[in-house]
Amino acid sequence: MAFDGVFLYGLAKELEDALRGGRVDRIQQPEADEIHITVRNKGGNHKLLLSASANHPRIHLTRQSKINPFTPPMFCMALRKHLSGARLSFIKQLGMDRILKIGFASINELGDSSEKFLVIEIMGRHSNIILIDSDDLILAAIKHVNQNISRVREVLPGRSYTYPPSQNKIDPLAAQALDVEEVLLSSKPGSSPVDLLTKVYTGISRVTSEEICYRGNGETSKIAEAFRQFFQQVRDNQLQPTLLMDDAGKPLDVFPMQYTMYHLDRLKFCTSFSEALEEFFSMRDKAERIQQRTAHLHRVIKNNVARCRKKIELQNKELEKAKDAKQYRLFGELIISNIHQISTGTKQVTLLNFYSPDNSMITIPLDPAKTPAQNAQNYFKMYNKYRRVQETHSRFIKETREELEYLESITQYLSICTDENDITEIQEELVQEGYLKTRARVKKKRPLTTSKPHRFLSSDGFEIYVGKNNLQNDRLTFKIAMPGDLWLHTKAIQGSHVIVKTEGKTIPNTTLLEAANLAAYYSNGRCSANVPVDYCIRKNVRKPKGAKPGMVIYEQYKTIFVTPSEEMMLSMRKL
Repeated sequence: MAFDGVFLYGLAKELEDALRGGRVDRIQQPEADEIHITVRNKGGNHKLLLSASANHPRIHLTRQSKINPFTPPMFCMALRKHLSGARLSFIKQLGMDRILKIGFASINELGDSSEKFLVIEIMGRHSNIILIDSDDLILAAIKHVNQNISRVREVLPGRSYTYPPSQNKIDPLAAQALDVEEVLLSSKPGSSPVDLLTKVYTGISRVTSEEICYRGNGETSKIAEAFRQFFQQVRDNQLQPTLLMDDAGKPLDVFPMQYTMYHLDRLKFCTSFSEALEEFFSMRDKAERIQQRTAHLHRVIKNNVARCRKKIELQNKELEKAKDAKQYRLFGELIISNIHQISTGTKQVTLLNFYSPDNSMITIPLDPAKTPAQNAQNYFKMYNKYRRVQETHSRFIKETREELEYLESITQYLSICTDENDITEIQEELVQEGYLKTRARVKKKRPLTTSKPHRFLSSDGFEIYVGKNNLQNDRLTFKIAMPGDLWLHTKAIQGSHVIVKTEGKTIPNTTLLEAANLAAYYSNGRCSANVPVDYCIRKNVRKPKGAKPGMVIYEQYKTIFVTPSEEMMLSMRKL
């Protein structure tokens, strides 16, 4: 992505304009690698986010509010000790590198002025946030780096702070067109100009290099002139933070200005660098947090699915053994009917099967150590045993298959979680059903925020609700929906309950089709064609006693076939 030194150049100026002279009011650490610093300045509060995440390192102003741990981490405590109440004196970039240094001025316990500095190094998996004093002594770091991790540069409290090793790159702001042309001409034959600019100059990402080469139309002299003009724009601060969007309207990349190699239709111009980064990273951060929080739940479900499938396999084997139960009863009855013709010590006997239409003969194995009567009783015992096996295991298989369907529904709902409340609710459901143990909470438990179903407005103005998990499906169907509302669900496919609020009106075909599309889209049939969706009025839906969350039975229904369309779903107004 283009969150490079060029982007950081514009961002640093924006942050300094907003925060310089402000007072540090609050410091929080909601994530292990993320800091929020609230700065009071110019009559308002500004929340500065600093992240040393390996996947999404960054710094920008944010409006996000995250839940903080009960006990602040050590790094957060160190920042509070040294920076609380301090004035932010400057924000500057190290050359064109992805390193920002933030200065703080305060008064220490002795009444003397004191300077501290917060350095954020945006270096992928090597990113870090480091607090240093005026003598460049490291006071604290969000990530400690010892000799086992890096023999080149330790980052530990008490050590002197040094900048990351230089790669002998050139500051692009100091480069002239002739210098760039010389670099390009002196390269090995066949060398890519894009690779050269990225390798030789500081802070130029590959996509920025591609843009410069695109502006230069691939010719050496023109690329050199495009390079000069590009960085003249940077020097003059003629920047316009821009997002590159995909076809679904989601941000793919972030640029410091309009990159002309992309069509205008794909670009979204933002009012500030922070706004661009906030929008760009919000989805990725949320997706990453959801993935991290659901990973354990996915493992629990996967293990239980494997258990259920193994259980069904074993139960089917027992049923296979029990399929001859009637045969054992026949053996017992024939032995009793002919008991006087059978001698003790016989290993087998051939008797007339008077139950068969053609009165055929049948050979019956016997235990020579037992009397004919004992052999008959043994066959009756085997018959009764396997008859019970057939009854119980058929029931067990039915119950296990229902459990398997339930677990598959959890997997489907985990895949469509949109926020952490959705995950929490699924977690609580798994605790209720005994798949997860309740964790002992020594400290006061935060109240659970109940997640809300998706709400859409159909083309005809009808409200449509879509459940996000099994507990929510039950609430939606039996608490929110009225008896006359329309209820929809994919036929024999795990999916969400969908409710159309009728308000006593007849549902038009357009709304029915849109609701059915939502039912198919929020189901395991999302990627299929001609998905069957059953629908009926809500009063024809009921929950069997003892059924698992989300499990219902319904009657007097009709079926409509739809091919799930994301375009149709996105075109609907979301409430």
